[in-house]
Amino acid sequence: MIDILFFACLGLYGAAALTGFSGHVIKNDKALSASWRIFLGAFAFHMAYFAARGIIAERLPMSNQFEFAMSFALGVSVFYIFMKVRLRLDWISAYALPVIFLLLTYAAFLPREIKDLMPALRSQWFGLHIGAAVIAYAAFVLAACIGVKYLIELRKSQNESDANLRQADYLSYRLISLGLLMLTVVILSGAIWAEEAWSSFWSWDPKELWSLITWIVYAIYLHQRLRMKWQGKRMAVLSIIAAGVVLFTFIGVNTLLSGLHSYI
Repeated sequence: MIDILFFACLGLYGAAALTGFSGHVIKNDKALSASWRIFLGAFAFHMAYFAARGIIAERLPMSNQFEFAMSFALGVSVFYIFMKVRLRLDWISAYALPVIFLLLTYAAFLPREIKDLMPALRSQWFGLHIGAAVIAYAAFVLAACIGVKYLIELRKSQNESDANLRQADYLSYRLISLGLLMLTVVILSGAIWAEEAWSSFWSWDPKELWSLITWIVYAIYLHQRLRMKWQGKRMAVLSIIAAGVVLFTFIGVNTLLSGLHSYI
């Protein structure tokens, strides 16, 4: 029955993304306003589904690939609301809404059965570890979206000193800083959790390895930004490449590689 909520929010996110993209292309304020209202309806269904699934499962609904994808999309939605309402970045809808829709579309093809947690997942570290991952991934993906926006606008203006471009560059940097902090929490809490569950802090499991690779890629980004003073186009390109590593860690590892985290 709760699947109705899931597919309702999926459909509304799709409508919001299409309406918002059309509004940006034809520069129609009414379409953009309609997109925002549709999004809020989708977000309400999304929150309702998240809560209902959690109540039925009697836990945070983040334990498998479907639930994480659904939570990942919810994290992007929360960031989008903050950026639109607090920062007044109306253009972010053209990038965030398609990402949310695509994440939920991916989730729709995954098994949605509600199952009990595996013994290894029954830990006080569960919420912190998975919740931090949701925040980190959402921040990284939105930073890449801003990187795409930066490259598009740079091609138009050919002026990296433009105020809007500098704002986008700085915002991407702040999101990546937050994401790296959260990813550090993910790795450290995961190591402690792994020692409790498998008597080893680190086992070179594919998920662990690729999480570490992701951390290193974003650490390089911050090193180049802070120590080498890189800004602008190079950082936008690096943020997009790094997001590809995130998506491989999220989808590719689970699809192509087997390991201790195969159930996630």
